[in-house]
Amino acid sequence: MTTPSSGSGGHDRSPEHRSDEAGPGSTGSEPRFVLHKPGGEPVRTGRNLPVAIASGCVLGALVFFSIFPYPALFTLICSAAVLIGMREVNRAFASKGMDVAVVPLAVGGVAMQAAAYFGGTEWLLGTAALTAVVSLAWRLRGGTEGFVADVSASMFTLVYLPFLLSTWMLLVAHPEEGQFRLVTFIVVTISSDIGGYFAGILLGRHKMAPVISPNKTWEGFGGSVLGCCLAGALCVTLMLDGPWWVGVVLGLAVVLAATVGDLIESLFKRDLGIKDMGRFMPGHGGLMDRVDSLLIAGPVVWIVLTLLL
Repeated sequence: MTTPSSGSGGHDRSPEHRSDEAGPGSTGSEPRFVLHKPGGEPVRTGRNLPVAIASGCVLGALVFFSIFPYPALFTLICSAAVLIGMREVNRAFASKGMDVAVVPLAVGGVAMQAAAYFGGTEWLLGTAALTAVVSLAWRLRGGTEGFVADVSASMFTLVYLPFLLSTWMLLVAHPEEGQFRLVTFIVVTISSDIGGYFAGILLGRHKMAPVISPNKTWEGFGGSVLGCCLAGALCVTLMLDGPWWVGVVLGLAVVLAATVGDLIESLFKRDLGIKDMGRFMPGHGGLMDRVDSLLIAGPVVWIVLTLLL
């Protein structure tokens, strides 16, 4: 659903990080998409960019054509995302010996998507609370050793994946313009990724968070801000019939949320010692690698649009 990188000047797959790396089974000669800086200097993107863009477009089209014929179909998309993401997160935690309560979290996570769409915030909160209780009880079978680590991983997974994801359902469930609110959310967040990606690899010089994600730059962040604000103003005025300044506020809020979301994902993977969460999408990595910005931006967009429109 997102573009090839994060919203702040490039993911950890940027040229500096990947130019000398080869993945498992790689020959080191995979096709790379080459861009050029203003002075003519070539810049390797570190991935097959056309394949990455095509993968994102296919997934985006799947979402688009599910929400306009019948918005409730989007619950199936989000439910599938919960299950795929749950598998990736569980494998990541398992690499450090932590046991996530997969069954109650998967069942409860899917139920939360339906609860958010058909029942609203009250049903969502109730379902999330019940899922948390069952997940805690589920771990009682394992005894005392590792209890705190396991339940912490389960609660993190509950909040980070199905709960944040369910805010997408709250957006599309709006009685008058739900589909357009969801499209606005996706377009503005993707615009952060696009602006940050190209500004970062073409102009990026000054590191933004070298300890957490060394290839993110302030120039890339500036590209994200510009892309988000422009997309926000256009989407709010053209699709939601709101004032342009609401779109600018939305864009600023999204770029901050998307940047934080990407940094959270980077820190999560670095702490667990993994590069990618999975191989779900060609040219993109795992599903969780691609929705990191969207997960954090979702509730922010819902709050901004609820308060200002």
